[in-house]
Amino acid sequence: MTTILNILSYVSILALVALGLAVIFGMMDIVNLAHAEWVTIGAYTLAVAQSLGGPQAFWCALLAAPAIGATLGWCLERLVIRLLYHRPLDTLLATYAVSLIVQKALELIFGTQPMLVYTPFNGALPVPGGNYPAYRLFVIGVALTVTAGCCLLFARTRFGTQLRAVIQHPAMAEAVGVDTRRLNRLAFCGGAALASLAGALVAPMVSVESHLGVAYLAKAFFVIVLGGIGSIIGSLLGSTLVGTVETLLSYRVDPSLASAMVLILSIVLIRFRPQGLIPGFSAAHQLLGKG
Repeated sequence: MTTILNILSYVSILALVALGLAVIFGMMDIVNLAHAEWVTIGAYTLAVAQSLGGPQAFWCALLAAPAIGATLGWCLERLVIRLLYHRPLDTLLATYAVSLIVQKALELIFGTQPMLVYTPFNGALPVPGGNYPAYRLFVIGVALTVTAGCCLLFARTRFGTQLRAVIQHPAMAEAVGVDTRRLNRLAFCGGAALASLAGALVAPMVSVESHLGVAYLAKAFFVIVLGGIGSIIGSLLGSTLVGTVETLLSYRVDPSLASAMVLILSIVLIRFRPQGLIPGFSAAHQLLGKG
């Protein structure tokens, strides 16, 4: 049971990061290399809140992190991304530059030494086979709630219907009156908010430093391509597959080697199934030769 919960806690963070990226890449066809920095921003939000208000400031930071992430995401979309739509190479370079700028800015502000943050509660809860940290169970619960909410939003609301329409055929959606620019902006902000929430949740389990989010970026891209670009369910399935395999491998080999083996396995799977496990609808499939 402990192994299953370890898998779920890792998958929870990976899914939150990948969900935001799935909408941005699948809907806007933007390879956002700065997405990882929003994870880091969420973690630093918690670190700063606790340095000012103590460990119990966690709850305020958990609300503030996605709000700050969404606000900064809105600024990035308005000032940079909006000017580079339909220019994938320029967007790639611009977001990479933003990533470097954010990393160096965080180092200038907070230094290069890792910052420690604290969980809002300590202790462990009894589970079959032993005890398990209460905070990790909390992370799993939050992630399940958020992902369920995202799925309902995507599947059952007018906003979600418009999002699916834009993912499937942007020009047709715009022709029937959908404000695609507004949806793009909201989707980008939502993706940034999810990444920052993931950063705030993972911060008590790791050391907070300026490169924290980078570890999740490559895996998140593999997750959404493996699961199916433009498919929310596919992204969740991809997160589960990648997280499960990596966690199980880490019990047998060095964690760094486990990560490398998972990425190699993902490349092999994508080679033979480039449309993903659950094909979505997105112009981004053109990047993989599947229009």
